[in-house]
Amino acid sequence: MSTAVIFVAELGDKSQLMAMTFAARYRVRDVLIGITAATAIVHLASVGIGYWIGDAFADQQHWISIVAGVAFLGFAAWTLRGDELTDDEADKARTSQGAAILAVGVAFFLAELGDKTMLATITLATQEGWFGTWVGSTVGMVAADALAIVVGAVLGRKLPEHVIKYGAAALFALFGLILIIDGVRIAL
Repeated sequence: MSTAVIFVAELGDKSQLMAMTFAARYRVRDVLIGITAATAIVHLASVGIGYWIGDAFADQQHWISIVAGVAFLGFAAWTLRGDELTDDEADKARTSQGAAILAVGVAFFLAELGDKTMLATITLATQEGWFGTWVGSTVGMVAADALAIVVGAVLGRKLPEHVIKYGAAALFALFGLILIIDGVRIAL
């Protein structure tokens, strides 16, 4: 059940856009490893929250949304700053498996904090067993993002890098502003 719920919740989510962006810059395998690791950690925390704390987390949703929004604005700036890399540095970033996995993992971890898939996982864990919810939600999210990875890898071969970079920065900034506005709206 959690696989299907999270797969559907992830469709069209900002995480899929991140997956496409990263897949255009890094090896697909590295992106998938980073996403899987981050998702497993976030969803383990989510089921723990859902199982042990229940709805106490909902009271802090506005702060999580604001912090995630600020992080996304940071991702936008970071994406634009990457434009200044030399060709040699860009090649190292593309070929460095550890750096790519770490970059993707950290970005996904931060992006998923307070996200609808995290909240859906918390909700499922309050009603279902924690282990099945954790495994199912992780599989559902990775499967949905794998679709985006394939699209990103194909686009990365067809679009100029500067188009991908500016597009990704604009999307990160847009989602950051939406998250901040949503957090402020919830707080009021």
